[in-house]
Amino acid sequence: MLNPKVHELLNAQINKEFYSAYLYLEISNYFEDRNLDGFANWYMVQAQEERDHAMLFYQYLQNNDAKVTLEAIGKPDVQIETDMDALRASLKHEIYVTSLINDIYAEAYAARDFRTMQFLDWFVKEQGEEEKNATDLIAKMELFGSDPKSLYMLNQELGTRVYAAPSLVL
Repeated sequence: MLNPKVHELLNAQINKEFYSAYLYLEISNYFEDRNLDGFANWYMVQAQEERDHAMLFYQYLQNNDAKVTLEAIGKPDVQIETDMDALRASLKHEIYVTSLINDIYAEAYAARDFRTMQFLDWFVKEQGEEEKNATDLIAKMELFGSDPKSLYMLNQELGTRVYAAPSLVL
C-alpha cells in the first residue's frame, strides 16, 4: 500500500505530465505558424513523450491498487513571441518537472517506499536528458538562429526526430 502523501504526489504528477504535453503542443503550434516544421515536429514528439509519462504514472498507481483521480488539465501559461521564448519556456518547464520528480522521490524516501523510488529512478534519468536536450537546443539556436541558412539546417535536423515509446517495466 502506498503512503498517502506519495500516492497524492504520484496522482498529481499525472496531471502535470498531461499539462507538459499541452505545453509542447502549444510550442509546436507556434513553430507551425512560423513554417518551421522541423521544430514543430520536435515539440510534437516531445508532447507524445509527456503523454506516455502520464500514462506510466497512471499505470503505476493502478498496479499498486491506488486510486487514480484525474483532474482538469490547465491551458498552457506561456507567452511566446520569439523562437527563443519557446525554447527557454521548454527549459524552464523541464527544470520545474525535475523539481516535481525530486519532491516525489524525497517523499518516497522518507516513507521508505523503495518500490516507488525504483520506479522514479527512470524519471530522474529522463529529466536529466530532457534538461540537456532543452539546453543544447538553446545553445544551437544562439549559435545558428540568426543565420537563415543555419536555421534551415537546424530545422531539417529537428525534423528527423521520431517518437520512441519508453521501455519502462512497471
